[in-house]
Amino acid sequence: VQLVESGGGLVQPGGSLRLSCAASGFTFSNYAMSWYRQAPGKERELVAAINSRGGSTNYADSVKGRFTISRDNAKNTVYLQMNSLKPEDTAVYYCNALARYFGQGTQVTVSS
Repeated sequence: VQLVESGGGLVQPGGSLRLSCAASGFTFSNYAMSWYRQAPGKERELVAAINSRGGSTNYADSVKGRFTISRDNAKNTVYLQMNSLKPEDTAVYYCNALARYFGQGTQVTVSS
């Protein structure tokens, strides 16, 4: 299993970013996918999850209404659209598959 995240960066408060996670090594369309994040000094937390077909999603309360998870099974890719970003969203964001595999992460920094 290989998961490669991209799309992180530095953004001002109120800005947007779109993260991508390219997956390989398993039948992507058969499995739910999720995004986690870990801020400095804090435990890794679940941010959003999506079922195998993309018809069901769930979000951490802290990101509801601002973040959207989606997937393209033809491209073996899951996305996280992040809007109205806040400084407390600063973290390394990780893609997760099969409940146990993580990518290398992509840094998101929200700062003016």
